[in-house]
Amino acid sequence: MTQPTGSSLDPRDRALFTDRYELAMLQGYYEADHTPTATFSLYFRKLPPDRGYAIAAGLKQVIDYVETLAFDDRALDYLAEEGFDAEFLSYLDGFEFTGEIRALPEGTLVFPNEPLLEVTAPIHEAQLFETFVLNQVGFQTLVATKGARMADVVRRHGDGQDLVDFGSRRAHGTDAGLTAARAAYIGGFDGTSNMLAGERYGVPTYGTMAHSWVQSFESERASFAAFADVYGDDTVYLVDTYDTITGAERAVAVAADRDVDLGGVRLDSGDLTELSKQVREIVDDASIVVSSGVDEFFLREFFDDDGVASAFGPGTALTTSADAPNSGVVYKLTAVERDGALAPSMKLSPGKVTYPGQKALHRVERDGQYQYDVLARRDEALEAGAPQLEPIFEDGSLVYTPPELATIRQRASRELEALPERCRHVSEPDPYEVRISDGLEAVTKQTERSIRDREL
Repeated sequence: MTQPTGSSLDPRDRALFTDRYELAMLQGYYEADHTPTATFSLYFRKLPPDRGYAIAAGLKQVIDYVETLAFDDRALDYLAEEGFDAEFLSYLDGFEFTGEIRALPEGTLVFPNEPLLEVTAPIHEAQLFETFVLNQVGFQTLVATKGARMADVVRRHGDGQDLVDFGSRRAHGTDAGLTAARAAYIGGFDGTSNMLAGERYGVPTYGTMAHSWVQSFESERASFAAFADVYGDDTVYLVDTYDTITGAERAVAVAADRDVDLGGVRLDSGDLTELSKQVREIVDDASIVVSSGVDEFFLREFFDDDGVASAFGPGTALTTSADAPNSGVVYKLTAVERDGALAPSMKLSPGKVTYPGQKALHRVERDGQYQYDVLARRDEALEAGAPQLEPIFEDGSLVYTPPELATIRQRASRELEALPERCRHVSEPDPYEVRISDGLEAVTKQTERSIRDREL
């Protein structure tokens, strides 16, 4: 299946999906004839709570945004109404990206201070991307990581149970629901309930029935019988509308009465761990799908307490990343052209100090296990480790072929398997070591001294 790359945002609206201060700065750069080449870096200052890693996601949407970004007549008319200068709007009418983007491929592990992507371009071009890039990469990385944490618990403590995204209805808007399904699949989920994610991205879709189906019939048994008559073998019945144990018994009886194979039952309320054990005795080897309140913490306890399930349907906790709903990624200027060459730049704000300059990132692996990363200057020669950042755009042209979503998902799984288990704990993981190279340490100290001498 061909996989469109965009979010659900209409391409005609992408130019205006930005903060006003971005366009205010763009007009300022234009009118001041101040358009030096600059590098912006997207990275985590620190990972969200209880995260020992993050899984990069959202690059495909960024690629589509860069390739399709244009200010049409409607956007230009609106900006004119908002007081932007006619000459500046004439420039926007022909806007195109001319710079370079390097990035971590989707599905790659990322740690604090490491670039998810770097944009190098005339500053007014690179500046404009900030809002969209933070929105798409920040959110999808957050959800891919949440999904990977659940998949990793199943991988290490479960028995190959499926994970299906049930969270679209609780996501913060349609775009969030759609891209969350994509990101969860990258993180290791097996499917989604969202049909648009199935059509657009090729994510397998799953679904059973709602309590409203059961309630709409004169009896629970009648509702199961009607469903069996429509769908026949392998039907999954929601059995907790009234009483879970009785519902499971009725599902078995209806399947026998209709002479169809019982596909399974879904449990959506009550003490799910204990109920799953009791239901297993009733439904024999039929599937048991557990939903409601499922996240990595629930899964860890479920397996520790010998719960029984064939699949899980996480919802709210997944699509909102409920325990850590803010990724905290930032998009910061790290280099700017001075006297014809890129010069490193950094913030000195307390708690928000940045490493200056363009970066290289190398990952050191031994015997199939990641040992540590090295964050360095881009022009620094490093002997250890494999480089992680890949060229995406050069001179404004796309030079990267995004892989299929299934390939990205496989990459995330391999990456996670190579990360030491102590860094993958659900709670209080050990931090993965990110070393700062001698060259980057030196340029950081030199840049800080220069700024203090000049500004302070």
